Amino acid sequence: MLTEAHFEKLKNEFESKFHFLDDKPEESVDSTIRACWHAASGSPKSAEEALKFPLPELTETQLKILQLLIGQRLENIPLAYITGRQNFMGIELLADKRALIPRKETEILGGKALDISKSLSKDKHPLRVMDVCCGAGNLGLAIAWHNPEVEVFAADISEDAVELTKDNISFLDLNHRVHVEKGNLFSAFDKKEYYRSIDLIICNPPYISSAKVSKMNSEISNHEPALAFDGGMFGTKIIQGLINQAPKFLNEGGWLLFEVGLGQGDFIMRLCGETNQYNSIESVSDSRGNLRVIAARRK
Repeated sequence: MLTEAHFEKLKNEFESKFHFLDDKPEESVDSTIRACWHAASGSPKSAEEALKFPLPELTETQLKILQLLIGQRLENIPLAYITGRQNFMGIELLADKRALIPRKETEILGGKALDISKSLSKDKHPLRVMDVCCGAGNLGLAIAWHNPEVEVFAADISEDAVELTKDNISFLDLNHRVHVEKGNLFSAFDKKEYYRSIDLIICNPPYISSAKVSKMNSEISNHEPALAFDGGMFGTKIIQGLINQAPKFLNEGGWLLFEVGLGQGDFIMRLCGETNQYNSIESVSDSRGNLRVIAARRK
């Protein structure tokens, strides 16, 4: 009873002080305080996962830690960086400032990629998947976790992101099926053994224009790595490289799937068509009807 009473006290005290971003819908007053509570207890959980478990009793020392963690959140430090956890496609992942915090919106891309991987793996296994601009490794790891017929080759230009991905690979015990290298887009895999041999390429690329990166909410711009957002002058520089280089690695009938920013979809789909490398170009929209994912199949 004391635990629940203290939780209600904290909820009433801080309910009007928290501010939440639209791209983190899993965060609320309840999930935030519960996630901080579990972290203070020494059993960290993501905002999403924290809602599933009863609150443990805290010692006096742990109650002080809880106050410190809540204070950090009020200072606009991202919750996932405070708890060290983020849930993505039902999987708990390690999270820290070495890489972008995986977003719920990226589960649209992950879900489509997983569906395609399961369809392809009916006729071929192991299935070879590439995850470029991998960040924390969430996309490749989620597909490998949910589809045991998949082998993943991941890469990121950031050494910090590569190290976090390595930690997540070990955290999920997927060392035997997920591998990560440092490299810009496909540079780490520019070898004969990878040419025309990949069944599925996935990517959540930076797609915010350079001018807008510094103007993002301070919770993002002051804490998450700018490299994970900055897509060049128009926000499409990396996406254009992705579209043009992917056919070199995809086998016949292999798929390229990637996330795009709001308002970019139609233009990017035209770019895919103009390469004359893909014979099927599909799109997936979010619940509001915004085109967020493009799936292109190589001829």
